[in-house]
Amino acid sequence: MDDRLILHIDMDAFFISVEQRDHPLLRGKPAAVCGSLSRSVVTSATYEARLYGIRAGMSTQEAKRRCPRLILVEGNHSKYTETAARIFSILKDYTPLVEVASIDEAFLDITQSLRLYKSPTHLAQLIKNQTREREQLTCSIGVAPNKLLAKLGSCLRKPDGLVVIRKFEVEKILKDLPVSKLNGIGPKLGETLNSMGIFTCGELGKFPVSVLSKRLGVIGERLHEMGLGLDESPVLPFDQEEEAKSISHSVTLEKDASDPDILRKVLLQLSEKVSRRMRREGFFGKRIAITVRYSDFFTFSKQKTLFKWVNSGNEIFKLASEIFGSIPHPKPIRLLGVGVSLLKKEGCQLDLFETGEKKDNLLKAMDRVNERFGEWTLTWGGLH
Repeated sequence: MDDRLILHIDMDAFFISVEQRDHPLLRGKPAAVCGSLSRSVVTSATYEARLYGIRAGMSTQEAKRRCPRLILVEGNHSKYTETAARIFSILKDYTPLVEVASIDEAFLDITQSLRLYKSPTHLAQLIKNQTREREQLTCSIGVAPNKLLAKLGSCLRKPDGLVVIRKFEVEKILKDLPVSKLNGIGPKLGETLNSMGIFTCGELGKFPVSVLSKRLGVIGERLHEMGLGLDESPVLPFDQEEEAKSISHSVTLEKDASDPDILRKVLLQLSEKVSRRMRREGFFGKRIAITVRYSDFFTFSKQKTLFKWVNSGNEIFKLASEIFGSIPHPKPIRLLGVGVSLLKKEGCQLDLFETGEKKDNLLKAMDRVNERFGEWTLTWGGLH
């Protein structure tokens, strides 16, 4: 799989860039999209706003405190989805192998497509030009031998960047790159690696696999591969994803709701239902998806892929909640759904910082109690 060439496209500050396109007076100013103008969180901020430390997930109150002249724009989810669909249709002109990773990013396997173009840079620039001409939006693109490095490349020169990472450049690029720059290494895992004396990808690639595995379990081997810039995961087009087995549950609410506490409780209940069914059937999964249907019956799904296998309702809920919080919700919600796909039978690593057997026994004990005495007899504290 060393001869592959993968392209990752990441739209620049997507939601707020769409608003700037449609409302030119917002251009060049600190502005942000949020779920509602009264009380919500930032879902997308201009680069001018980011200079004040304003980021997605920050409360609008905190964002306003940091930048009193910040312009808040209520999100228009339908508009963003329609724009994304048009952009993804552009990508399919270059290859049928397009994996939609989220509403504003996708992976393309362009290995065979290069026969029709001068170079990877030429192909990537054509995509950037078409996106700008058709949608008046900029994107950042990374091209590399695999998905891990392509994602890294798209992040290195934002906004409106284009980075091609060739095989012979990988070692030099990773040598002094902080481990936190790699997709999949979040703050908690980054701190753990730092505590082990691992600060750069070069150090991670050279660190003894046996020590990594002893401290972090099976994931230690994968981290070692990441430090070397290795990733064999395929680009999975939508039509292939449809064939994959998935486990999901959804519920239509008694009445349309906007209260985040109510909606989080529903997400946790759905996550628990999905996880119990996974354990009954002996599955672990890596891709978490949520489905949202609004009061006007507009329905939208968003998913995220982990680099570890999970079957715990609490872990599924954490990611489902994170995905839910990244979406602006302009209208009350009628239906919520949670699903897990990319499934694998038992025998996978559970968690980086817990003993797998101990955790598995805990989850199965909870299942037995709930089956005997009724649903929600035992659950995670966040449900109450």
